[in-house]
Amino acid sequence: MSMSSSSASARPVVRMKPKANARAIRHGFPWAYDNELVTDRRTKSLVPGTLAVLEDDKRQPLGVVATNSQSKIFCRMLDRDPEAQIDQAWFEAKFARALSMRDRVFDTPFYRLIHAEADGLPGVVVDRFGDTAVVQPNAAWADTLLEPLVAALVAVTGVTNVLKNGSGRARVLEGLEEHSAVMAGAAPDVPVPVVMNGATYMADLTGGQKTGLFYDQRPNHGFAAGLCKDAKVLDVFSHVGGFSLAALAGGASHATAVDGSAAALELALAGAAAAGVAARFDTRKGDAFEVLTALGDEGAKFDVVICDPPAFAPSKPALEKGLRAYERVARLAAPLVAEGGYLGLCSCSHAADLARFRGASVRGIGRAGRHAQLIHTGFAGPDHPLMPQLAESGYLKSLFFRL
Repeated sequence: MSMSSSSASARPVVRMKPKANARAIRHGFPWAYDNELVTDRRTKSLVPGTLAVLEDDKRQPLGVVATNSQSKIFCRMLDRDPEAQIDQAWFEAKFARALSMRDRVFDTPFYRLIHAEADGLPGVVVDRFGDTAVVQPNAAWADTLLEPLVAALVAVTGVTNVLKNGSGRARVLEGLEEHSAVMAGAAPDVPVPVVMNGATYMADLTGGQKTGLFYDQRPNHGFAAGLCKDAKVLDVFSHVGGFSLAALAGGASHATAVDGSAAALELALAGAAAAGVAARFDTRKGDAFEVLTALGDEGAKFDVVICDPPAFAPSKPALEKGLRAYERVARLAAPLVAEGGYLGLCSCSHAADLARFRGASVRGIGRAGRHAQLIHTGFAGPDHPLMPQLAESGYLKSLFFRL
């Protein structure tokens, strides 16, 4: 390991400008942006992932930070103690703290173990699938220290397989290359069955999206399932059958999953077969907007319609366009809901806050000529904790309307 990552005294110093908000960092905000720092030739030449001591403009240390000169988020706070050693023991303490909460909340070893900043490991996501864990090191420092991180993960959780998933938009923003690898044990050669809300999901840990399964919607799947007894259900942007398989477990008479990915729908079918509900399930491959339009033209009606699209507003510049897309989803989906039925609309865009997303959804329902009651607002489960100082950590919103 290099001196900069292991030896506290040898760390470079990065200083905040006099007008920068050091108080926010003292009160728990985890980032310092490039325009808040005194950036001279020395700081600009720091290798991405280098650990440094962040000081305020009066040279008072604020803590150990991971730096990345390639990113707008120049510093990510790792430890408030400027002398902290960022080694395997440090990682073990983080994992143990995260694990104790998951063990208390969940009775199965299937959950998000590390939710980045909110679990004290900035830019790092770890999803657990029984004895296999998938790590997404979306920040340069975690790529650099991946070996002690993985050793600590194995020591604390006892997982036998650790996979690195090095794909995705976050790594591009950090200037990191896409690279996936097996870090410990072996990659499962078949999809892993994951039971949630009574449904069985097939997680493809190597070829699937992100880490293979989205755990964040678990409580919303559960709420939706409660609306679905004896219901005819449409699940749009279904991925591997998130809402539709939960609906069938909740007693739906029939469910249709719509997605653009043939591979995701194959996994959904496999999940339905594993749970013994394949006879009440079918899939429709295609562009969601086109399928919604076609179903409207066909005069199709469902008791429950749920739309869980990808992030239409992944960043602030994409916000207005994203909100229009959410409005369009609502406008096309609302006519498919039978009188007195239910419409679930979801957003995983952190740039679109709850009020803006709700506004767009209500506009779309209104433009479809429907009247709605909002009966439930859902968020991600407790394995996706929120860092109160960081609005971005609360990205998921689910709205359930009765039409």
